[in-house]
Amino acid sequence: MLSEEDRRKGAELLLQAERERKPIPQLSKTFPDIEIEDAYRIQDYWAQARIAAGARVAGHKIGLTSRAMQLASKMTEPDYGRILDDAFYNDGARIPASRFIKPRLEVELAFIMGQDLSGPGVRIYDVLRATEFVVPALEVIDYRTEVPRAITDTIADNAAFGSIVVGGRPVRPFDVDLRWVGATLSQNGVIEETGVSAGIMGHPAAGIAWLVNKLHAVGAGLEKGQIVLAGSFTRPVNITAGDIIQVDYGPLGAIGVSFI
Repeated sequence: MLSEEDRRKGAELLLQAERERKPIPQLSKTFPDIEIEDAYRIQDYWAQARIAAGARVAGHKIGLTSRAMQLASKMTEPDYGRILDDAFYNDGARIPASRFIKPRLEVELAFIMGQDLSGPGVRIYDVLRATEFVVPALEVIDYRTEVPRAITDTIADNAAFGSIVVGGRPVRPFDVDLRWVGATLSQNGVIEETGVSAGIMGHPAAGIAWLVNKLHAVGAGLEKGQIVLAGSFTRPVNITAGDIIQVDYGPLGAIGVSFI
């Protein structure tokens, strides 16, 4: 375990990387004794600093929702991070690639909460009952540290969150079978990835139920109006300036963005 001083230092290093757009050495190398609890506390200190500078927590993201990614990270459960209000883009946006260090793009669904939701013992149907809308979304993930990374590096780094893009057609959670929402991702006119949302722990709401129960352990929960990224159901695609992205969600519409 790390001291509170080292945890704060870890957050300061991540803030430095964010400001300078230059990756720092892995925190797992800088602080060899770091544990998962330390990583989440570093994330807390990072978020507190960003909020003090004027940002607002708009929701949460869930990562490592696929079994393959958990095995690759030597984890048995997902991880989570914050979504801040200065990280949003809409369909059709021209996104500066220089905002990120090494951006990659993932295809997801986002849940808009219609009521507060807190644990313990939250299940999929509790999530669906508390959700007002589900919307297509893209997540830009980014690494503020060097690679390869330990899971503690990813968690401390706000679960690799970079930004969120929302678009397409909002649906109410019981109006479609959310397990079978599919999507194709085209990069510069070539389909690079396809997936179906059942790949997210069997149901995209399953990760949100997990998140609510984990937040309960630290005295928190989801609030009405917050947005939650449920996890990617495609592999991440590397992004560079000049890329044009089109993601087709079938009946739920499409999202198109370009990176400049």
